[in-house]
Amino acid sequence: MTLERRTWRTLEPLHGMIYFSPEASAAYESLGLSGRMGYFASRAAALGPVPAEAVIATFYNFNPDLVRRAIPAAWRIASPADILAARLESAGATLRRVLGDAVDSPEMSRAAALARRAAESVAGELSGRPLYAAHAALPWPEAPHLVLWHAQTLLREYRGDGHLAALLAAGLSGIEALVTHAATGAVTAEVLRGTRGWPEADWAAAVRRLEERGWLVEGALTEEGRRRREEIEEATDRMGMAPYTALGAAGCEELRSLARPWSKTVVAELMPWSTGR
Repeated sequence: MTLERRTWRTLEPLHGMIYFSPEASAAYESLGLSGRMGYFASRAAALGPVPAEAVIATFYNFNPDLVRRAIPAAWRIASPADILAARLESAGATLRRVLGDAVDSPEMSRAAALARRAAESVAGELSGRPLYAAHAALPWPEAPHLVLWHAQTLLREYRGDGHLAALLAAGLSGIEALVTHAATGAVTAEVLRGTRGWPEADWAAAVRRLEERGWLVEGALTEEGRRRREEIEEATDRMGMAPYTALGAAGCEELRSLARPWSKTVVAELMPWSTGR
């Protein structure tokens, strides 16, 4: 596994926790955003009040009907600015509750500085990075734990934008990418179908297409399928490497060492089905 991928995986829970935060759910509901609307609107708000088609394109693997039930209705309920403010406040409240005194520690300040350096190092490389670019245009928060959260948000979206380019180059649609992910055994098909809103008939059709292409046999990855998936991951690593190259190997290892215990704590509290790294 590349240093870039290891560093991203170590810090990812510090961003990803926002999607499982009870503080965030409550904040979105207080704005009038119910159910999935909070997720789609909060992650897309940096783009402005965009139509559903822009969210379908940039989020990639969700059933378009699921997106259209949330967007653009969300913008008629709350402004993107108010949603972004609620998201940032919730991130701060959740991290402070889960990590306690660590949010005010010198180690947090150091980790925030390292992550910000990495995230800002690619601020001039916006082409083909719509979600990174939109979040990079937001103002930086001041509190170190929020700097770290925002930096990891940028790094996550930077890598994610590259991942979508790799999927497109490989000829995988959003649902086909999910099917191959389920075939690895890392996440069940039932979970991926449910969270992304895909009916069983659409899923079965995607399985058949991948079997016809030689990626799957009876729902399991073939040698060709495993090879092609690894090519996608390697391409994603290459396209996401620049921030971590700028930080350097020593900086990446220091950042991982600082953040690992916090990520483990966040996973145990908010994402117990996952694994801390």
